Amino acid sequence: MSRDAVVTAAVLALLPVMLLIGTFLWLDRWEPEPGRNLLFAFMWGAGVATLGALLINSAVGVTYGPAASAVISAPVVEEALKGAFLVGMLWFNRRQLDGIVDGVVYAGMVAAGFAFVENILYLGRAFDSVYTDAWLTFVLRGVVTPFAHPLFTVFIGVAVGLAARRRGFWNAVLLPAAGYVVAVALHALWNGAAVWDDGSAFFSIYFLVMVPLFVGMVVLALWKRRRERRIVAEQLPRFAAAGWIGADEVAWLSSMRARRRWRLAAGARGGRSAVRAVAAYQTVVTELAFLSDRISRGMVGHDAPRWHAEVMHELAAARCGCR
Repeated sequence: MSRDAVVTAAVLALLPVMLLIGTFLWLDRWEPEPGRNLLFAFMWGAGVATLGALLINSAVGVTYGPAASAVISAPVVEEALKGAFLVGMLWFNRRQLDGIVDGVVYAGMVAAGFAFVENILYLGRAFDSVYTDAWLTFVLRGVVTPFAHPLFTVFIGVAVGLAARRRGFWNAVLLPAAGYVVAVALHALWNGAAVWDDGSAFFSIYFLVMVPLFVGMVVLALWKRRRERRIVAEQLPRFAAAGWIGADEVAWLSSMRARRRWRLAAGARGGRSAVRAVAAYQTVVTELAFLSDRISRGMVGHDAPRWHAEVMHELAAARCGCR
């Protein structure tokens, strides 16, 4: 690919990826995940998953043909590589996974990174070729179907989020495996629709399968986000009674609007550093609320005392920082 084609492709690929990232960050507002984790998720998708998939899919395409690569290899390999990050979170950083919303957010960030690099490759080749309509490629990949990769991988994220709220070895194995099977099946159906019969089934699959699934996933994510708000509202009075937070802070922490007003007031008094300190405090309180809910439901196990002590230490440090 020429340099101009790569630059043009990268600029165009940024447009849908910014939409994706913005959407998942908005969904993550109640308890924002650590920035380093989100960046790692994006880079895993853009680097490890993309490179691994490119190498394996290319080898399968040369050996068995492009149809086998698109319909069999790509779904199996790509969802495995993207899902590996989520399974790693479940097994080695489980405390950061409070449930389905977190699973969806991390899955979305991994898939956004993958889609970003993949779009650069497809668009770069299209702008370098006289036989391909590059702008049609951009419309199809960046405008019509920007949520394709996130939609597939989000099923693994939902499964991992469910597993994080359940105890037992087999839950941590079987639930992600089930999510992976669904992701692969949808990915294969999607790629097959673009290959079989010269793509005649593409828009039928798009409107009859992918759009309803996307709407359903949005409804599920928003419902779980509202549930997170209820969990926080239920836990805050108990925290105030225990002296962990101020009694007057319950109202300031119970809604996103109140939290935003608190940050704005802190910024008016102390500038950006005060805003960051209050935001960090709000995040730790929310994390404590989610953890307390998981512990009360018996979803944590032997890690409960250690995790609770860690969050209480972070709460004390954050409380001092925002005073």
